[in-house]
Amino acid sequence: MRTIDEYMKLPYKMEIIPDTEEGGYAVSFPDLPGCLTVGDTIEEAIANAEDAKRAWIEAAIEDGISISEPDDLENYSGQFKLRIPKSLHKSLSEHSKAEGISMNQYCLYLLTKNDSAYLG
Repeated sequence: MRTIDEYMKLPYKMEIIPDTEEGGYAVSFPDLPGCLTVGDTIEEAIANAEDAKRAWIEAAIEDGISISEPDDLENYSGQFKLRIPKSLHKSLSEHSKAEGISMNQYCLYLLTKNDSAYLG
């Protein structure tokens, strides 16, 4: 188990969301469930977030709660195997040829386009 200071140095993702109803900003850490704070300005919200993160980690250590480490892109290879119906394989192959790109590039385009729509 790490110390509080070691956890504080880890690059946890911080999400800052404007509070459109009451003003100010809400801040959370997705890898630290329930770690949430607010501030009237972004600067205040970030300062409060560091205090909230420290308090959250201290409480988790005291209570014996497992603390997740930040998600890291190094944990992902960028590759996965996908089985699809032959008819879809044929369709993707035909569409990628019509676009003049590889099927891999075409599938990456489709995944990116749809993943962006999911986030939007």
